[in-house]
Amino acid sequence: MAGARGVRSDYVRSLDLKHGRVDLTHGSGGRAMMQLISELFARHLGNEYLGQGNDGALLPAPVIDGKPCRLVMSTDCHVVTPLFFPGGDIGCLSVHGTLNDVAVMGATPLYLAAGFILEEGFPLGDLACIVESMANAARQAGVPVVTGDTKVVERGKGDGVFITTTGVGILPDSVQLGGERARPGDVVLVSGTMGDHGVAIMSKRENLSFDAPIESDTAALHGLIAAMLATQADIRCLRDPTRGGLASTLNEIASQSGVGMMLNEKAIPVKPVVVAACEFLGLDPLYVANEGKLLAICAAADAGRLLEAMRAHPLAREAALIGEVIADDHHFVQLTTAFGGRRIVDWLAGDQLPRIC
Repeated sequence: MAGARGVRSDYVRSLDLKHGRVDLTHGSGGRAMMQLISELFARHLGNEYLGQGNDGALLPAPVIDGKPCRLVMSTDCHVVTPLFFPGGDIGCLSVHGTLNDVAVMGATPLYLAAGFILEEGFPLGDLACIVESMANAARQAGVPVVTGDTKVVERGKGDGVFITTTGVGILPDSVQLGGERARPGDVVLVSGTMGDHGVAIMSKRENLSFDAPIESDTAALHGLIAAMLATQADIRCLRDPTRGGLASTLNEIASQSGVGMMLNEKAIPVKPVVVAACEFLGLDPLYVANEGKLLAICAAADAGRLLEAMRAHPLAREAALIGEVIADDHHFVQLTTAFGGRRIVDWLAGDQLPRIC
């Protein structure tokens, strides 16, 4: 649960708390997950920090080195299957995922905590590989895992390994980012190609092979974000489009800010092999998860220098301007297609790819 994100009540019936059961769509990043967060978690656990509705919580903090700062804290559970996939594994993913949720708030990640749920009978060799990968990712990011916990459940009750990580960072008072800050006239940028992670997971899961390799884009984004903030461009919001992909993330921001979005399909970078794989699998790459990409909403006047800074960073060579924020009382995300038509890019209604992070 990344925050108490709202969902338009006219789209869905209330949760049936008497007879209903959890299903995979409640973790998909789409409408069902937003409803679960809004009607269950936020209702019982809600407070001023959870209610901010962003990927991390802004928390009060003492003055650090004479400068006022705030704390940012985020937590994420990782249940990906398979545990090892092209370009990564659950170990590095558990580090990157939480670091990125802290970083897109504009914060500098400082520390990580990790919790492991292990299944009886899981090979120690595989566990060693996962922990080593996790350690390497934390070391490369410069953010240590400072505390943790381990539990073991009976054989058949845990599916190998589940990992929960929590990150803490500091945010200067001068940095103000949030999903509620987008304004008509702003532009939408992405740092690179969409859908790489989700398609890499599915290709491994289904034993599919393609002419070109498909690898997860899992990566820590705080270095890229620091370079973007250093431009002093007027950045309204940063997000990493994970579960539910680019489409669901933009719907969240549109709902938070009370605006609409107009995207240009031709401008959205997607690798040809990912397009081909999505066509084969019946997927829409706009809804497929990424784990090493970000989207930014910024003032149109600053888009040029922000794109230049992004493309100078190794993780954003293919950064692109893909659309704009518009006034829209319905808060719709729309797409101008490659054929010149227009369609609504709605919330993810079901679950394209379960357990991708």
